[in-house]
Amino acid sequence: MVGPVPELDARASACAERIARAEGVLLASHIDADGLASAGIAASALERAGIPFEATFANQLDAEALEEIAESGFGTVLFTDFGSGQLDLIAEHEDRGAFTPVICDHHQPADAETEFHCNPLLEGLNGATELSGAGTAYLLARALGGPANRDLAALAVVGAVGDMQSSDGELVGANAAVVREGVEAGVLDTATDLALYGTQTRPLPKLLEYTSDVGIPGISGDANGTLRFLDDLDIDLREGGEWRCWADLADDEKRTVASALVRRAVASGVPSERIDGLIGTTHTLAREQPGTELRDASEFSTLLNATARYERADVGLAVCLGDREGALDAARELLKNHRRNLSAGLRLVRSMGITRETNLQWFDAEDRIPETIVGIVAGMALGSDGADPGKPIVAFAEKDDGSAKVSARGTHALVRRGLDLSAVVGTAARAVGGDGGGHDVAAGATVPEGERAAFIARADRLVGEQLA
Repeated sequence: MVGPVPELDARASACAERIARAEGVLLASHIDADGLASAGIAASALERAGIPFEATFANQLDAEALEEIAESGFGTVLFTDFGSGQLDLIAEHEDRGAFTPVICDHHQPADAETEFHCNPLLEGLNGATELSGAGTAYLLARALGGPANRDLAALAVVGAVGDMQSSDGELVGANAAVVREGVEAGVLDTATDLALYGTQTRPLPKLLEYTSDVGIPGISGDANGTLRFLDDLDIDLREGGEWRCWADLADDEKRTVASALVRRAVASGVPSERIDGLIGTTHTLAREQPGTELRDASEFSTLLNATARYERADVGLAVCLGDREGALDAARELLKNHRRNLSAGLRLVRSMGITRETNLQWFDAEDRIPETIVGIVAGMALGSDGADPGKPIVAFAEKDDGSAKVSARGTHALVRRGLDLSAVVGTAARAVGGDGGGHDVAAGATVPEGERAAFIARADRLVGEQLA
């Protein structure tokens, strides 16, 4: 059993039994990091079970996408990391015999039912913090292949981390049980370490310069200040004239740098909760090459995001399935482009400014930031100097049809105060003729052209009611 709820394992077993009877399966998944990790887990389990399958990906599982799925000719469709919120639409195809759906998801279910449905929310678990889409796919894989599939726990952790389910690096609930299985299987290592992005691949000056979430004066966003800070330490952090990465340091060297960082943060008046965020639980993929993006769960998830969000989900899936040559090289090139786009997007937000309402803040990127990455930029902007960390942020981007993509991001601290962005975004979007949903800490929607102001007004009021 994985996790504290036997009923959820029973749901996974029922789904696995249905999959095992299928002559072939169409695997349909979302295109973010959690969706790709989910697909990687499911595809590995199907391959190992000898079940023929094809994979397809979508950013949004709408009526058009479902019609294409129905026309694929597959009698069984496995949905991972989406499907629950579209149960009503899926049920229409199921009722006319187009296909049998099997759903492994963690989003809020629509008001409809289907027989093969594994979702933590159905058994009282929080789908935003206790089990991700990849975690739910892992339950299916364990039910389908038994303990032999425990190695897939590593991908489940990548999905959870990529879906913002960790707080200070810690994974809780059923996610914690998945971590334990990964450690037991020898594919995961956990440790208390510096909780900054890029510990495997970024040279130390860049690692510290980009500590935007903590915001240490004279270091964060300050290249020269970072170099002075490191040069003042009484240890040699270079090798062959090149700066080493955090992962290259010995334990005593790590302690020296971390202690100096904390002292600088305290002396600079950084709030204690931000200082605490410097150290957290890290999740290392033990079988991956040290010093690569695949070694760290957070960096692995970013690599996956860089593939699917640029219409190369096939590359990300291949990496999940073990391709460490052509697909990994292609993914790294996509990651370089992704980082450039994110940097450009963040510069754009800083130049245009963030508008603050009573209870939330927002910016409108129009067509200058792709809708597939505007949510990531919003999350980065929330941790930057120009934003108020005490308010959730909403971002707009233009879709091809003229409607607006809405991405909302909060913090776990705000969620603990009562914030639920899924409810806010869904309610506000439907009030102006759109639709949306997601999780308490991150959500998205689509709203009609010309309805941005009305959406913001209603969302601002709803956030105020939640945080009152």
